[in-house]
Amino acid sequence: MAGTVNIGLIGAGFLAETRMRCYAQVPGYSVTVPAVAARSADSARSFADRHGIAQWHTDITELLENPDIQMVDLCVPNHVHRDIAVAAAEHGKHVVCTKPLTAYTGQDLPADATDADIAGRDPALMLEHATQEATAMVEAARSNGVQLMYGENWIFAPPIQRAEGLMVRSGGSILEMRGGEAHCGSHSPYSKIWRYTGGGALLRLGAHPIGTMLYLKQQEGVARNGRPIRPMSVMAETCDLTTIAETQGARQNGIATGWQDVETWATALITFEDGSVSVAYGSDNVLGGMQSWLELFLSNSRIRCNIAPHDLVELYAPGQEVFEDTYLNEKASTTAGWNAAIPDEDWSSGHVAMCHHFIDCAVNEKPTPCDGALGLEVTRVIYAAYQSAREGRRVSL
Repeated sequence: MAGTVNIGLIGAGFLAETRMRCYAQVPGYSVTVPAVAARSADSARSFADRHGIAQWHTDITELLENPDIQMVDLCVPNHVHRDIAVAAAEHGKHVVCTKPLTAYTGQDLPADATDADIAGRDPALMLEHATQEATAMVEAARSNGVQLMYGENWIFAPPIQRAEGLMVRSGGSILEMRGGEAHCGSHSPYSKIWRYTGGGALLRLGAHPIGTMLYLKQQEGVARNGRPIRPMSVMAETCDLTTIAETQGARQNGIATGWQDVETWATALITFEDGSVSVAYGSDNVLGGMQSWLELFLSNSRIRCNIAPHDLVELYAPGQEVFEDTYLNEKASTTAGWNAAIPDEDWSSGHVAMCHHFIDCAVNEKPTPCDGALGLEVTRVIYAAYQSAREGRRVSL
């Protein structure tokens, strides 16, 4: 029937759970997930059982060969994005790939390369290889007539969507943007080692504001002059702030530690070809729950977007025991005192609207502005920022 889409889910972890919740909420379409694939048979089977999915696989090719699947959603680690996306495109499937599109994890080094070899690689080579992989994904989708959709949920968050509309309505120019994402840090051991993630706070957290900033400047340029306004250069600083308290013997509680070779703090200054600037920030050193925001300074107005937390529901409890087993918001370390009891994070973070948009594009064969080309641009900016931080200079794009 028209308006029906079958999605193959690749991955069975946290993000895959989020996607299942969101696809179930997409209005106007019949959305099914007939198959899931994961490296672990136990994970794939358990995920399929929980969600009533008919087929589960440990061989991704088996899922891709299913003729009933029109679109695959990659909920897998960064270092396997390219291979799976290219294979999916070659099987004629539309591809949704979460941010970042690609990452440098030592792909060009021998299998016995050490963690130090990978993290210490020349950042110019990191930039080269990461962008080559992203380009390969974009080209595979183009040559096979399918869409590569870049899963940046911030772009679809209600505050950002509203800001984009207000920006157009105002007729003003974006002069400056400031934005960031911060929390108390990932406790996954894999996030703390470059070879598994391809970077630290800049890549995992800073990709959100960077992607959104690039998107808004692209849309501004298209509306004003018929072509995107692109980033021209980047300057950045990165460091691991958790080592300060460890070195000084200071008290530290609630902030993730044990980072091996990735940064826990990063700031990137992006200059665009029209002279406008943006400052993107990511930190794993912030207590009090997830902090996600973007502020736009236009030539005739100013817009502040509070993605998380927000004050739709504000909750106070005198002690932890009152709401001890109650989920309030992502990364909240306590339920005592004042908290933002966010009603629906999948909605407010943009995940539901993003899934709806991608399905709409796949079913109706409409191009998405949140595409692989945007993901490629984000990859280029992030790894140029790493080069800038390492070399202590501005890097041209």
